[in-house]
Amino acid sequence: MIIPAKSPQAKEANALVEGLQAYFVSKLNFLALKFGEGKSCESVSWGRDGGKHGGGVRYEARDAVVFDRGSVNVSQVHYDDDKSKKLGSATAVSTIIHPRNPHVPSMHMHISWTQMRDGEGYWRLMADLNPSIIGESDSDKKSFSAMLEKATGELYEEGAAQGDRYFNIPVLERHRGVSHYYLEGYNSGNFEEDKAFVVEVGERVIDQYIAIVSAKLAEYPTFTKEDKEEQLAYHTLYLFQVLTLDRGTTSGLLVHDQNDVGIMGSIPSHVNRDILATWVEKMPQPQDILVKALLKALPNEMPTPVEENAKKALAKAVRRHYKKYPEALSMQASGEITPPTVDNHK
Repeated sequence: MIIPAKSPQAKEANALVEGLQAYFVSKLNFLALKFGEGKSCESVSWGRDGGKHGGGVRYEARDAVVFDRGSVNVSQVHYDDDKSKKLGSATAVSTIIHPRNPHVPSMHMHISWTQMRDGEGYWRLMADLNPSIIGESDSDKKSFSAMLEKATGELYEEGAAQGDRYFNIPVLERHRGVSHYYLEGYNSGNFEEDKAFVVEVGERVIDQYIAIVSAKLAEYPTFTKEDKEEQLAYHTLYLFQVLTLDRGTTSGLLVHDQNDVGIMGSIPSHVNRDILATWVEKMPQPQDILVKALLKALPNEMPTPVEENAKKALAKAVRRHYKKYPEALSMQASGEITPPTVDNHK
């Protein structure tokens, strides 16, 4: 049994993220019905310390015609019984969708409420669009960015700038995606108004992404071998960014090892280990050692599958690396960003 946090704000935040989860899952199931085999997402639950300190439920995409990988995760971790912790609770919905069709972009969204033991709290909002075929992304980038600007208003410039910093990959001189938003530490002082704001942003992100996916699948019902190779290369970049730069993923892995497969839910089904190997020499020390460890954790196959055993091995490699080289944490995503404190799908 998963025991929820006692804080009234944490309870309201949990209802909010569960609502967004249900909304998005229903839209993903619609895509499966319209474009795939009609296979609905399936739920998987996990408990933090057996549920004593919370846990969560994630819905995993099962329709292989539409989705390569996809999950919509809700987590709530709390320390109501441990007064030594400054953190009271952290509640989040975090999702990453990787479509099977290379013409259809991936999307990541994260919305969370973090509350300290003294009652102070803040919201975190992230949303980014990640196409495999950059040459086809201009119109999708414009529509996704326009949606974010309309939804966030005067907070758009701050979030867009921080998103561009966070999702930058310096050694490859490019970003992970084409449209990024990251609003950190948001609290206007009115909890009810802030709840309405984050729900509005979340629903607009979901609606815009579903519209993009639907349009792309209608325009590109088929794809070529070359398209899939380009997607495989991009999926390799995605794994590289998440496991070498993403503070949220690293934070979740370092806090505990009870949800490694869930945290690794953002990783696509296959990557290209040969491409990943070429990036070892680009990395500063000791991050070159980390990439070598990731290569060792992956199967020696091409294309390279990332199934459950590989996810667990990758998680252990990341955890081992930062315990041995804690100073390397400062080499992760730049910007004035507080590491997320809940289990994330990036």
